[in-house]
Amino acid sequence: MAKLNINGKVQDVDLDPDTPLLWVIREQIGLTGTKYGCGVAACGACTVHIDGAAVRSCAMPVSAVSEDQKIVTIEGLSPDSSHPVQKAWLQLDVPQCGYCQSGMIMASAALLAQKPKPTDEDINAEITNICRCGTYNRVRAAIKLAADTKAG
Repeated sequence: MAKLNINGKVQDVDLDPDTPLLWVIREQIGLTGTKYGCGVAACGACTVHIDGAAVRSCAMPVSAVSEDQKIVTIEGLSPDSSHPVQKAWLQLDVPQCGYCQSGMIMASAALLAQKPKPTDEDINAEITNICRCGTYNRVRAAIKLAADTKAG
């Protein structure tokens, strides 16, 4: 039995310690906004925050996370989708298919928490999520809009 703090709520989970955090979040807890994409931490669809850092949950065994660490999923980023990144995503119509978007938003929010005014180089270095639709220019614009919103 393990305890995980997900979106501010402590959850009891009983499963193999090698189970990826992604499957605990989706299958045990029922939060399906975090997506499965590749299973090898390459695409970023499974990105969540652990203590504020963007982490790819498909490659993180649940045993590597303690009850003291705070896990935040896309559902916990803001109670009403009012986070500046979420608002910028909507304003600039970033998603096409939308599959990568929860992970992309989580990675972007973590970047802005660390670098409130990221440059294009910062964004390119930190946002390594894969988008099949190729909305990278809109992602970059939305990150900059969210940065301006947070600063203003």
